[in-house]
This record gives sequence, C-alpha cells and structure tokens, in this order.
Amino acid sequence: MSRLIWNSFWLTPLLLGTAVVSANAQMSSPAASTDASVLNQISTYSAEGRTNSLSQVTSVSQFTDVKPTDWAFQALQSLVERYGCIVGYPDKTYRGNRALSRWEFAAGLNACLDKIQELIAAATADFVKKEDLEVVKRLQEEFAAELASLRGRVESLEVRTATLEKQQFSTTTKLNGEVIFAIADTFGDRAVRTGNDSFLAGINAGNRASFEEDRTETIFGNRVRLNFDTSFTGRDRLRTRLQAVNLTPFSGAFTGTNGTRLSFDGAGSNEVGIDELYYRFPVGKNLRIQIDATQNEFYDGLVSSLSPFESSGAGAVSRFGRFNPFLRSGNAGAGFTFDLALGQKFSLQGGYIADSASNDPGTKNGLFNGGYSAIGQLVFRPSRAFDIGFNYVRAYYPGSNTNALGANPFGQPTPNLTGSTGSAYASNPFGGEALSSDTASVQAQWRVSPKFTFGGWFGYTWAYNKRTNEEAQIQNWAAFMAFPDLLKRGNLGGLLFGMQPRVLDNDYRARFTGTNPGGFQGQPNPNNRRRLDEAPPFHLEAFYRYRVNDNIAITPGVFVLFNPEGNRANSAQVVGVIRTTFTF
Repeated sequence: MSRLIWNSFWLTPLLLGTAVVSANAQMSSPAASTDASVLNQISTYSAEGRTNSLSQVTSVSQFTDVKPTDWAFQALQSLVERYGCIVGYPDKTYRGNRALSRWEFAAGLNACLDKIQELIAAATADFVKKEDLEVVKRLQEEFAAELASLRGRVESLEVRTATLEKQQFSTTTKLNGEVIFAIADTFGDRAVRTGNDSFLAGINAGNRASFEEDRTETIFGNRVRLNFDTSFTGRDRLRTRLQAVNLTPFSGAFTGTNGTRLSFDGAGSNEVGIDELYYRFPVGKNLRIQIDATQNEFYDGLVSSLSPFESSGAGAVSRFGRFNPFLRSGNAGAGFTFDLALGQKFSLQGGYIADSASNDPGTKNGLFNGGYSAIGQLVFRPSRAFDIGFNYVRAYYPGSNTNALGANPFGQPTPNLTGSTGSAYASNPFGGEALSSDTASVQAQWRVSPKFTFGGWFGYTWAYNKRTNEEAQIQNWAAFMAFPDLLKRGNLGGLLFGMQPRVLDNDYRARFTGTNPGGFQGQPNPNNRRRLDEAPPFHLEAFYRYRVNDNIAITPGVFVLFNPEGNRANSAQVVGVIRTTFTF
C-alpha cells in the first residue's frame, strides 16, 4: 500500500465519511467496469474542486433527486455548500441510491482529498475550523490501535496474495478429485440358466454342479478420478478427467449375470487414462451445449436423469439403482448433448452419441456410419418440488455377427441395449446380429419435503433385427425413496425396488450353422427356444451414506437380485458393499 494513502490516515474519519457519502452510499462488486460511461464518470470526478465545470452545484437543492427527508441529506448539504466537494452528474442528479464501482469511489475520494488539501494550504478559516481539527485529532488517537492493526492485516494479506499468485495451479483451471475405496462380496449360487431355461454359455447338465455355487471372494478395490475444469469465459467448462480403476465387475464367470454389478466398478489394473473429455458452453441465455470427444453418456451430459441416486460415488451402490438404464446409450463414443430452457417450467434436452469406433474412418465405423444412439427428452417442472421427464431413444448397432456364418468382419462390438444391466437377452436380444431400437420412457421425482423424496421410472423398448423381421420387447421399472440429511446434514438414505431390464417377448431363434440336415445355414433353428425372460429379475436395494466430514463419506449398502437372468431356477444373489468416498 502506497505511502500517500497511509499518510492520509490522519484525516481518516472525516475523509472516509466524506468519500462514503459522496460515493452514493453503497459499493458494488470489485470487478472494475471499463465501459465508456464509467470512464466519463471518473473523468468528471477527477475534475471536482479544480475546475469551474458547468455541472458544479453550490447548493444541495440543485440536485433534482435529493430531498430533505433523505437520511444523508445533512451530510450531503455540508459537503456541497461548505466544502464544495460534490459535483454530481451533468443532468443535475446525485443518484444516491445507485451502487458504484471502485473506480468511482476512488475518483470521489481523490476529489475530496484534493479540495481539502487546497483549503488547508490556503488556511481558509471559514472552511477548516479549529473544532474540526480537534475532532480529527481526537479520533486519530482513539483509533490509532485499530488503524495499526488494519495496516498490518492489509500488508499480510498482500504478501499472501502475492504468494498465491506465484504458486497457483492455473488462472483458468481448477482441480478436483474423487477417490473410492470399496470392500464388496456376493452371496448366493451363481446363475446357470438363461431366461428361456437354456444353460448359460460353458455350462451343461454334466458340469452344472461345479458352477452352481458361490464363486466370489471378498474383494477390496479402488477408483480414482481427477477432474481438470477449465473456464475461459466464466460460463463455459472444458473438462479433462483422468481415471484409474481396479474393481473387477461382479458378472460373467463370477455371478452369471450383469444384474449384480456395482455402480462404480470397472476392470483394470489402475492404468491411468482419459476417461472423460468434453467442452460445455452456453449459446444465449436459454441454450447450453456439451460436445464430448470420448466415452460420452447421456447422463454425463445435459440430459437429466431425475434421480437422487445418480452419482456413482455418492448415490446408489448398484449399477441399475442409479437411474433409468435406457439413459445409458450403449454406444460410448464421441457425441453431444444439449439443454434448451423453454420458459420457467419446461426444458427440451437431447443428444447424439456414436459408438466407440467414432474415430475410426473404416467401413461401418466413423461418426455417422457405425452404431449410434439419439435421445430427446422433455422435462416438465410444475413446481420446485416436482420433476417429470418424457424421453425417446433411437439406437442402432451394426452387430457382432454381420453375416450368415456368424463372422464379424468389421470388428463391431456386441449390441448392448441396456447398458450392461438386466439379463443378457435384454442387452443383446438377437444373438449379436445388427439391430435398431425405439425406447420410450418416463422418470419422475417428487420432493415431498426437504428430507423425503419419492420417485421412479418406467422404460419400454421395441428392438428390430436388421437382417430379418424379428422383433423383441424389453421392459424395466423402479420406484425409490430418498431421505436426504437423514440423522445428519449431508447424509443420504436410499431404498429402491424395481425390475431390471427383461425381454417380455421375442421372435428370434438362433441360426443354423455348420451341418444342417434338411435346412440351410443362416436360417432360424425351430428347435431353439426364443430368447426371452420367463421370470421378472426383481431388484431390492438399501444404502446409507454417512458423511464423516466435508471430504469423506462412508456408504454401507446391500442389494438383492431375485430371479437372475429372468429365471426362477437361479438362486437369488445378494451383494454387499462398504464404499468410502474421498472428495477434494
């Protein structure tokens, strides 16, 4: 802080009072305005007391917007008529109720300082009286300790600010992160039969006994995410997320079904990679757009899930329990999402996502020639407590079996309609063949009180085999209750019951391959059962997130899957987990 300012503190009480009144009584935010009007005001204030401007007033009555009943009328009258320190605006207004910038405050203070210095130098007794100087002297003595303390605090703050400026990570980028430690296990015999009562792959009547048992051990795993959020305008965000994970999913060879997967699992050995990369920005006041370069999902973009359990690190402990599974695109490549506000109560959301080969220029790949998912959602918010969303998803999957012999010449992934939730038939109803689908769903939540939310979702899909005219119908639903701040602020209790994705009907039959007496390769095999789920795979879940402090939360949770893979012959599976989440 400059010596000039500190030397002026002997007039502090008088000058601060003068400046505060002359600067319209209230300061605005510290950001300085640089438009032409503010610069003109600064120029005007700087000339006060030194020029004979036409806007100079000699009586407070010359201000058209100042009344004798105003609370600072007498102070303003003294500054105008006694010290000649106030000029006002050219239109003879004072604008005492308007906030001002620091530029204006500095200009007003400087004008009054210059005027008073002139009066002191001229030793004009009519303006600076002995009584005034005595008051200033007395106030100086009374506030000497406070002024000294203030000076020390300001100097200390300047040093700390300079240090932060030198050591800051970035002027535009903020770092935040999440680390999950988890202990988990499953209980119950492994599923061995499909929804149509066939044996799962690799299992038959002879080896069934060796598979039909609990095949998992207790595990300890982790997931680490670091987000680098960069903003260039204050309203946009460029996010680069690094992830390392080591949590083998409870599926396949372990439990026989994807229905037992955790919300935060992921295969790997803690290799670090870019898990998410997008740029989000506004267009006008009502439209936001997000462009994803890799591994986009609708719920990670601007399409609302309308679920209090959405977060994988702070919400539900199961993959299915987070939100409607049809918000998972099944295609995890480049794409975009948007959110358009339509007044106070409606918003239109949507997006497009290509498959994981969106960066491959080869046949059946690329941004528009491979698999894709497109969504549109209308969200209605009739009140602050209630949200409901209606959405439609159109998807296409080239298929992993692209010819009659079951070959996959283009290396396409297996269709995954339900985002690895529910039965295998629901995710892949036509045995890997190319398909398209139409999905209609609805999700809603009602915040009955600050500590209780009720809601759920329902989804129905029509899938079409692109090689034939075969069709399949897939359904899922759920209802949940959330208890925010349960027993302590920041805690969350959750209960959910629903049905994981299930094939209700399917025309598909597996094709003949190899030798086919009396038939042809690539034709439906009438001896094969249709790929449908005869029993509903019900899901029951409960968890409680306990917030230890602002950075640590512990979530014990359990969920039960009845009729895994849509077959009553399979034993119920129980999954228990203790998730500890660190955020910073």
